[in-house]
Amino acid sequence: MTIDTTVRFFQDGGIFMFPIAGILIVGFSIVAERFIFLANAKKANREMFDRILPMLQKRDYQGALNVGRTSEAPVARIISAGLLRMAQSSRREDIESAMEEGVMEAVPRLERRTGYLATLANVATLLGLLGTIAGLSAAFSAVANADPSEKAALLSASIAVAMNATAFGLFTAIPLLLSHSMIQSRTMQIIDSLEMAGVKCLNILTSSQDMLAKQHRAEAGSPKQ
Repeated sequence: MTIDTTVRFFQDGGIFMFPIAGILIVGFSIVAERFIFLANAKKANREMFDRILPMLQKRDYQGALNVGRTSEAPVARIISAGLLRMAQSSRREDIESAMEEGVMEAVPRLERRTGYLATLANVATLLGLLGTIAGLSAAFSAVANADPSEKAALLSASIAVAMNATAFGLFTAIPLLLSHSMIQSRTMQIIDSLEMAGVKCLNILTSSQDMLAKQHRAEAGSPKQ
């Protein structure tokens, strides 16, 4: 489709082509921002988890906490929340609750603006249909007083013009819906990875606490020299 054809297609669609074009620009801006944000979040989570996990295995909790406080990665905040709660309570339920709160705090940032895509797609479709209805109404009104020999050609041309709005609405809505589905899938993958990382770290923390408790009991029960 050449530039001239595209311009003519847009002009023939009527006034409703302009709000649909606005939706297209806003929608694809959101899509680009979300893809970039999720890709960076996934990369940051992986790098931070690989950095903190060895510290937890070595029981360097203070070092892991310091790293987590200086990072914007969601997984770092989740682990930091667990470490802070562990300093107050050694119960697994308390640590797990703190880490779950960290996951709940990260989810809104990951899902931000994603829901707008489905809404924008629906609005674009409805605007396209509205533009077609308005175009058809204008077409029938135009041919009402036209010469009988010209009515068929005039009506055919008017209907073709009126359908441009619907075509453009669908052209906008379909990619937005597909992008919405892809972004939701990527978001759920990141959330699942956060939950998995939280469980792994929780198991390491609680197992370390259990080992320390057993050592304390063994030392307390051993006979004094």
